[in-house]
Amino acid sequence: MLKLRLKRCGRKQQAIYQIVAIDVRARREGKDLKKVGFYNPMKNKTYLNVPVILYFLAKGAQPTGTVYNLLKKTEIFKELTFT
Repeated sequence: MLKLRLKRCGRKQQAIYQIVAIDVRARREGKDLKKVGFYNPMKNKTYLNVPVILYFLAKGAQPTGTVYNLLKKTEIFKELTFT
C-alpha cells in the first residue's frame, strides 16, 4: 500500500519536508517511489506536483494527516474525480 507522507530534510532546527509517495512499511527517510512536492514550514511555502499527486490518489494512495491538511488547503480534492 502506498502513502503520501513527509520526508524530513534540512539542518537542525531548520527542517524542510519533501512530500513523497512511499511504501507504508518503509522508514521516514527510506527509499521513496516519487517526490511529489515539498513543504517549508519556516517560510510557509508549499510546492505540489498536482498531476502526479492526482495520479497516486486515483491509484489508491492514502495521504497522512499532515499531507491531507496541506492538500485540503490547496483544494486538490476538488480536482480529483473517480471514474
